[in-house]
Amino acid sequence: MHCTRKLTDSIYWVGGCDRRLALFENLFPIPRGMAYHSYLILDKKTALIDTVDASVTRQFLENVDHILHGRELDYLVINHIEPDHCANIETLLLRFPRLKLVGNSKTIAFAKQFYEMELTGRTVNIADNDTLTLGRHILHFYLTPMVHWPEVMMTYEETEKLLFSADAFGSFGAVDGNLFQDEWDIEHGWLPEARRYYGNIVGKYGPQVQTVLKKLSTLELRMICPLHGPVWRGDIVYLFDKYRHWSNYEPEEQAVALFYGSMYGNTENAVHLLATQLAEEDVKNIAVYDVSSTHVSILIAEVFRCSHLVLAAPTYNNGVYPAMLNFLHDMKALNLQNRTVALIENGSWAPVCQKQMRDILQEMKQMRILEPSVTLKSALKADSLEALTALQRNLSASLGR
Repeated sequence: MHCTRKLTDSIYWVGGCDRRLALFENLFPIPRGMAYHSYLILDKKTALIDTVDASVTRQFLENVDHILHGRELDYLVINHIEPDHCANIETLLLRFPRLKLVGNSKTIAFAKQFYEMELTGRTVNIADNDTLTLGRHILHFYLTPMVHWPEVMMTYEETEKLLFSADAFGSFGAVDGNLFQDEWDIEHGWLPEARRYYGNIVGKYGPQVQTVLKKLSTLELRMICPLHGPVWRGDIVYLFDKYRHWSNYEPEEQAVALFYGSMYGNTENAVHLLATQLAEEDVKNIAVYDVSSTHVSILIAEVFRCSHLVLAAPTYNNGVYPAMLNFLHDMKALNLQNRTVALIENGSWAPVCQKQMRDILQEMKQMRILEPSVTLKSALKADSLEALTALQRNLSASLGR
């Protein structure tokens, strides 16, 4: 049975949600499932904007058939060829013999890499700023490479002023029937998962996102229709503001996130004491995470949120505790920058991880390391407590407390 929603009198959502999948890209936990969006435009010619993941193929095909109501499908616009959006291309080509695929040269090349399809005479190869007229509706195509794949583009429908934005402006999570952003609790239901999605999926490509934001600033936008998460039919200024912060690597909040690895609880104890000291200085919205038991995607999201970070870990095999090292490598790979960082190390006989953490941070851009770094020898004692208190004072001062 079909399950669709109307965006306008001639444009429909025909996607689906998967709540069975545990990991997106077999990597990121999605306890609230995942939405896969596709949009169908009815005019003299019909156009489908992207397809969906194979996990929701049946629902998707029923939706498309219902909205078409016996009509042919003329065009499939492929904004992004990643498999969670292109899994149904072959099926559609078989069902609709006159269907043509609309994409740029990289799109078509990637399609041939993923699938064994005979595409001779069945493609429309577009370049940046090209248009396609469906009748009353006119599609404008904007190439947006590396947001977050090299072939990515966005499609702007001129008449009704809808932007089909590919993975940009998306989030983790199923839509639960509430497709539009004004049907969501944005601060609590959308923002944490959108931040985690952006930081881990798109975060590396801040400069490219900035380029796209400038390009989009010239358009009149009635709705933004991403491939995941809610459709935005309002609050677009708010949405763009979040993307400006994230893509400029500017923290959303003057806040502290403390990340620790601890083998026997001694490093953890020092972090809890530091967090308590900060709270007593009226520091708000403190967050504390065990890097061994918290998925790294959540840690990355908090780095995008917070201005100040505390990294605390024991020395392990003459190096950085593995879970902390993985976190640092992810931060570097995702181009994280412009944060103030405090360091705490632990080691019973040869503590060296503070220097190694510092070296990794210094390979990143605009990472200010706050002194003093703190060294624990097995457990927090009077001398290390003095250093920890000095670090807390400098953290508080850096936060303006």
